Amino acid sequence: MKKIGILTSGGDSPGMNAAVVSVARTAAMYGIQLMGIKRGYNGLLGLSDDPEDDITLLDLETVLDIADQRGTFLRTARCEEFKKPEVQREAFQNLRKIDVDALVVIGGDGSFQGALRLSELGMPCICIPGTIDNDLGYTESTLGYDTAVNVCVDAVRSVRATSRSHDRPAVVQVMGRNAGDIAMRTAIATGAEMVVVPEMEWDVDEVADRLNSLIAAGNTRATLVIGEHCWHKMKEFDWRKFLNENGKKVYEGEPITAERLASILKRKCGGVEVRATVIGYTQRGAIPTAYDSAFAFEAGNMAVRLLNRGMINQAVGVRHGRVFSMPIADALNMQKHFDKELYELVNKL
Repeated sequence: MKKIGILTSGGDSPGMNAAVVSVARTAAMYGIQLMGIKRGYNGLLGLSDDPEDDITLLDLETVLDIADQRGTFLRTARCEEFKKPEVQREAFQNLRKIDVDALVVIGGDGSFQGALRLSELGMPCICIPGTIDNDLGYTESTLGYDTAVNVCVDAVRSVRATSRSHDRPAVVQVMGRNAGDIAMRTAIATGAEMVVVPEMEWDVDEVADRLNSLIAAGNTRATLVIGEHCWHKMKEFDWRKFLNENGKKVYEGEPITAERLASILKRKCGGVEVRATVIGYTQRGAIPTAYDSAFAFEAGNMAVRLLNRGMINQAVGVRHGRVFSMPIADALNMQKHFDKELYELVNKL
């Protein structure tokens, strides 16, 4: 290996910059030149007016101070065009034109899919799981997940403090896309009494009954943590009709939200003032925790060492608390396990 490329793709996640620094330091140790590809796979297609806005040389002087920076130094973007085989071939040829021998990809499922396609064309790739969602089945943790959970835990603790002060239940929405890991971990860590996740079917009336029973037992400040994409698993309930008939105007086509769920629960629970909080992009833009920074260091180092040893097309992950690697294709085929018993425990205690 004489020259490798690195990119961050998909949603930004805390720790991406730390992983780039680790790759750069290890590459320098082996005498390998590192090229930074900007805005994910878009950078491989030369979509910017200035070529240096697509691909640029990364030396240690450039990147050493970015490890604890928020966001991603290399920028990121979605690239729907990259799903087309002809676009993948174009990207492969562009890498070959600048003599890149291998590519390190930091991102989630879609980013891994892109790396797999490039590897099938003959470009050696190593993937590092960079996503707060923790939705990749082959690894116990993804880069940024621990930081996102800590942001949510701090936020829910603050919400619960004001809930206690005002005797108000709270609905708190967290990110995670189609995975409920952030919601689950946040609920457990904060002592939240209820949780709803995208993996499990749920019923508005059951949630309302649970809240009513908590209020009757003297808990007037219970917290419901919900995953952002939980709505498709909500059992059939004409919530627009319910709200319109109970004094809350909703128009056809408007989506259900955390705030509207809070309004429904208010009306189903004797008028108690249920308030909603949505924890947004602060989860993705936070400074990485010690865990994520350490994971980034080990993962970046392993990525370059794998390439230097000729072990290509691998995904780096965590198993039993240790960093390991396995083939990208196998990693993508592993199903995510969801702990139903733990989910039921949170909603029962």
